Amino acid sequence: MKLNILLLLLISSLFSSCALKPIQSEFKLQRTFSDPVIIGEFDNGKILIYNGAGFNHKIDNSSFINVWINNKPLGQLMSNEFAVIYLLPGKYEFKLVHKDIKNFTSIHTIEIDNDTKIICVKPTITSNKAEITNIIPNNFHLFRNIIRQK
Repeated sequence: MKLNILLLLLISSLFSSCALKPIQSEFKLQRTFSDPVIIGEFDNGKILIYNGAGFNHKIDNSSFINVWINNKPLGQLMSNEFAVIYLLPGKYEFKLVHKDIKNFTSIHTIEIDNDTKIICVKPTITSNKAEITNIIPNNFHLFRNIIRQK
C-alpha cells in the first residue's frame, strides 16, 4: 500500500512539475493573415519563430519554451505555436528555457541575414535547440500565432 502511494506521488509530481511560468513579450509581435502562412511573406527582416517540440515533450507539458533574444523576452512558445517579429541582420543570442523535472537553459548564437525567414526552437531531452530552417513544417496548419485572436 505504501509503495502504491509513493508511486502515485512520484508520477503526479513528474507531470505537475512541468509547468513553466510564462513571460511577457517586449517585442512588437506581428499578426499573420494568410492561412497557411506563405514563406514568401517573410522578407525585410520579418522572421517566423516556431516551437518544433516533438510528441514526447507534448505528453508531459515540457514543450513550453520561454525565449529571450539578446536578453529581451520574446515570450513563451507552447507546442504548435509561433511568433512573427522583425530582426535586422546581425548576430543574436537566443536564450531558451524549458522545464522538465528541472529547468533546462541553453544559449544559442544565431546569425540573421537577409535570407533568414524561419527559426525552429525546441526542447531536447537534456537541453534545447535553435536552428534556422527556412522551411515551414508539414503540419503548420495546426500551429497558431501567440497573438491570440480576439
